[in-house]
Amino acid sequence: MPEEKSTALLIGPVSPAAPGPLYQQIVDGFRRAISEGRLEPGLALPSFRALAEELMVSLITVKRAYEELEREGIVYRRQGIGTFVAEQGDAASRDAKLKTATELFAKAAREAAEAGLNTSEIQELASETIRKTLSDQT
Repeated sequence: MPEEKSTALLIGPVSPAAPGPLYQQIVDGFRRAISEGRLEPGLALPSFRALAEELMVSLITVKRAYEELEREGIVYRRQGIGTFVAEQGDAASRDAKLKTATELFAKAAREAAEAGLNTSEIQELASETIRKTLSDQT
């Protein structure tokens, strides 16, 4: 029987040394794993306590992450049963990631404009950064 991967391996590392709050790192990890199809709709997620122990974070941190994912429609909870990936969790996860990407692009464009770059220079900077970032991932 194949060994199941731990949730920590599926969502990636969570560390106080990494940028962003721990709960947001958990949210981002679940969004990524769900949108990439590594966590399928209907799949039961670990309990708050089990995930907190596995990731070595507080129960409150996991609870906050699950609540954020539930607000976004990525997961749903059934009292006394558990937390599950929503049927449309992959679409909701992609929508949330697209919203975040849009906000980051807007912030980057503002920063570049404030640095004195014109529209074509900002577009070239964006294209260059995208090419480099995507080539680094392969």
